Amino acid sequence: MALVLHDTLTRKKEPFVPLSPPAVRMYNCGPTVYSAAHIGNFRAFLFADVLRRWLEVSGYRVTQVMNITDVGHARDDDPDFGEDKLQAAAAKERLDPWKVAEKYTQLFLQDLDALGIQRPQHQPRATQYVPQMIAIIQRLVAAGHAYVAGHEVYYSVPSFPAYGRLSGNTGADLLAGARVEVREEKRDPRDFALWKSDPRHVMQWDSPWGKGFPGWHIECSAMSRACLGDGTLDIHTGGEDNVFPHHECEIAQSEGAFGVPFVRHWLHARFLQVEGTKMSKSLGNLYTVDQLAQMGHPPVAVRFALIRSHYRQVLNFTFDGLRQAAADVRRLRLFAAELQDAAAGAAPPAAPPAFVADAVAKFDAGMDDDLNLSAALDGVFTLLNEANRLRARGADAAAALAALRRFDRVLGVLEQAPRSLDAEVEALIARRNAARAARDFAAADAIRAQLASRGIELLDGKDGVKWRRAVQA
Repeated sequence: MALVLHDTLTRKKEPFVPLSPPAVRMYNCGPTVYSAAHIGNFRAFLFADVLRRWLEVSGYRVTQVMNITDVGHARDDDPDFGEDKLQAAAAKERLDPWKVAEKYTQLFLQDLDALGIQRPQHQPRATQYVPQMIAIIQRLVAAGHAYVAGHEVYYSVPSFPAYGRLSGNTGADLLAGARVEVREEKRDPRDFALWKSDPRHVMQWDSPWGKGFPGWHIECSAMSRACLGDGTLDIHTGGEDNVFPHHECEIAQSEGAFGVPFVRHWLHARFLQVEGTKMSKSLGNLYTVDQLAQMGHPPVAVRFALIRSHYRQVLNFTFDGLRQAAADVRRLRLFAAELQDAAAGAAPPAAPPAFVADAVAKFDAGMDDDLNLSAALDGVFTLLNEANRLRARGADAAAALAALRRFDRVLGVLEQAPRSLDAEVEALIARRNAARAARDFAAADAIRAQLASRGIELLDGKDGVKWRRAVQA
């Protein structure tokens, strides 16, 4: 089965066909760094990570760009001229906006690493690409898609008849749904700002229209082109809140300026709820990775909890679900350790045994069906259950371990396989056995504790003492 992805623009699953296979150019909308990112934000970033991982497992060569919006953008009550989020955070924290942006950029990068999200090859910051934004705005003005109003520049939505196709918003809908008072300098209420002027704004740049700062939407049009080159992008992703107006405006800007389709495949992750309730600051449920870690929930469990449901379904994040995710990660890590022991250095056979081939087929079919990780995980746990039922050893265990590691190239939840016990630890186990035989239980308990400090669990049974590495999540 070839990979199919649900395209937001066509509203159906489409075969994934990049322009220049095996190369894939992918742009993912990143964070606005005015505060710590929360788990709702990270659902979209983890979705992009899983997508990239599966593309790479499938043989594609992915160039990924995830931007950092360090200029800020307006609040939702006025998409063009509301209070800037970065500037508001700077006033609250009594820092200049540049320092606020750097503070939360570094925190975001730490959270990416904690969650096992692969760093994109390019992470452009909006403040580094203002000249490119100005150049695109000039092209839009020259092409008749934008107009100058004093020291500001607006995109003329009526000049781009396709505006609204991505979100399904028609011209009449947009006019009827206008949420803010129409500004006199706009020719049409739907027009949006490309360049803004406000002397109170701290972050400003020189431009042909005077000092000012870019609109939110133009930033991604400039950064995607600067980092991924000319022509149509293969994939653009984001959260469902990005569909309108942000991605709708990106299409209008990029296609209006350069005259070619902007993106082949548009993909969007749905919202996250917490315990069945909408996430909001007032409810205190905008949990960050660090807050959850302080509550005893490791980032790898957060990762597994956020990726295991289909990205196009609203995910209800619960603490019971988070604890179950942690238990499943421990189970998979223990399974990997047991397979390594059972393989005892054996190589996988040329043709995998049937139980491994069946599990791989289930996993691949799920992933190729619009990244249906819920279905793909059935293959993972089928492998676990069948390997245990068959007591796989030697080459069969090696084949199962190879499959599990391949699965984890997408899941990203396994630790590096543990090394064999060295002679020193083997000697400690022998000393403990001797102490128990001599009924010196205090010494035996002390050796058990010493081994536990090294991550070794001892399992005493009727067949003797067995050991395993302690598995945590």
